[in-house]
Amino acid sequence: MANQKVIERKKSEVSELSEKIKAAKLVLLTDYRGISVEDVTKLRADLRKVNVDYKVIKNNITRRALDEAKIEGLEDSLVGPTAVILADEDYLEPLKTVYAYAKDNETYKIKGGVIDGKVMTTEELITLAKLPSRETLISMLAGALLGNISKLAVALDQVRVQKESNE
Repeated sequence: MANQKVIERKKSEVSELSEKIKAAKLVLLTDYRGISVEDVTKLRADLRKVNVDYKVIKNNITRRALDEAKIEGLEDSLVGPTAVILADEDYLEPLKTVYAYAKDNETYKIKGGVIDGKVMTTEELITLAKLPSRETLISMLAGALLGNISKLAVALDQVRVQKESNE
């Protein structure tokens, strides 16, 4: 009878995780082997600041939840100790946070993930993590536009000065 209770509890865990995966903008699978409790605590605190869940879940439960969520292609990532990172609001900021942490801790690895339902390789995730933030991109665009507008204003002023001198 206890066996049936365990099976029901695990089914419940799989269903709950599957729903979270379906709702998440970002699902990251990471290898946390070889990092200290202090480091994990710091990473969890950093991730909490950007509203992200960090959980260590058995690979079998994660695999079944991914199957239930109809996400394929991450089976190879579910080997060894795996932490699951789920972000509901934004995917770039949590990805940048995890990437920065992985850069500082060579034993911590990003195994793979899902962004808005699309399975991503480690390389694709790292490329995204290296992009400037949204605010930086907007300020770069504003600077470029402002520079062009300034050049146009100077050119128009020169045309005005030239027409005034010809009259």
